[in-house]
Amino acid sequence: MTASPRRARTAGALALTGVLALPALAACGSSDDGEKSGAGRTHVVRTAMGDVKVPVAPKRVVVLDTAELDSALTLGVKPVGATHADAAGGFPSYLPEGELKGVKDVGEMMNPNLEVIAGLKPDLILTSKVRHGAKYDALKKIAPTVMTETTGYPWKENFQVHADALGRKAEAKKAVAAYDAHVKEVTTAVGGPAKAKATEVNVVRFIEGADIRIYGEQSYIATLLKDVGLGRAPIAKKAKDGFSYDVSPEKIDLADTDVIFRSTYGDPKKAKQTQTVNSGLWKNMKAVKSGNVHAVDDELWIQGIGYTAADKILDEMRTLLTKKKK
Repeated sequence: MTASPRRARTAGALALTGVLALPALAACGSSDDGEKSGAGRTHVVRTAMGDVKVPVAPKRVVVLDTAELDSALTLGVKPVGATHADAAGGFPSYLPEGELKGVKDVGEMMNPNLEVIAGLKPDLILTSKVRHGAKYDALKKIAPTVMTETTGYPWKENFQVHADALGRKAEAKKAVAAYDAHVKEVTTAVGGPAKAKATEVNVVRFIEGADIRIYGEQSYIATLLKDVGLGRAPIAKKAKDGFSYDVSPEKIDLADTDVIFRSTYGDPKKAKQTQTVNSGLWKNMKAVKSGNVHAVDDELWIQGIGYTAADKILDEMRTLLTKKKK
């Protein structure tokens, strides 16, 4: 996968992860004095909660969200513990099973088991303020806790914070370079920058218990579309806080564009997916008529945030956008 320096790049996230599109925290850096001198073998990482002193090379890391899990594995660090995204599932299936073997499940993402975490004797905890800010005081008593402000849209900046905290800056540089090269490959495959820009794309998510989400320009998946150079439909600019424009099945035609990637979180009927895709409005959209609606895995495309997820998404994006219609 692109993101993993160990794999270089083989062929290769509320409901939950497609979260708040808040600006990335500027405090994403560290003081390397401890690392350079070796004094106490710690260094200071700037976080959403202020400066935090962490081990230069942490050995027992606990991650409390999918983005942090992706970052750790991308950087060659196997956590001793991680949360799961929902009650029905375990760790994200897009991540290599072998690399997750032995990782302790420390509970549901929004309600991690602090007792279990403490029992793992971690020397570093990674998460975000938007997820676990209210638990910060309890978490930092267990181990140094590095929080970014939020998750989702600022994933690249957050990755650098994770790399800093994990002592893996060199590996991070390689992961970013591999991602950039992969992006260029996909842009070329879809016909080059001009053709990519002329192809307007929407990402639609059906969510159990909520309205249908049309993603805006400040979400994780939107950054990948932008990097490839794909065009965005005008509706994307109307998204609340830049994150998403939510509609009912009766207004699904607002999502119509050249290409639609769609995913479903939860039961398709309860998420209104079944009702919507069988409706006349849906069937009359140009993307549907032209065969340019592509069902994608929600766990990967939306819940999976990070360079390892991005690598797989880019490969799928290239395949879906270049496959010949029958």
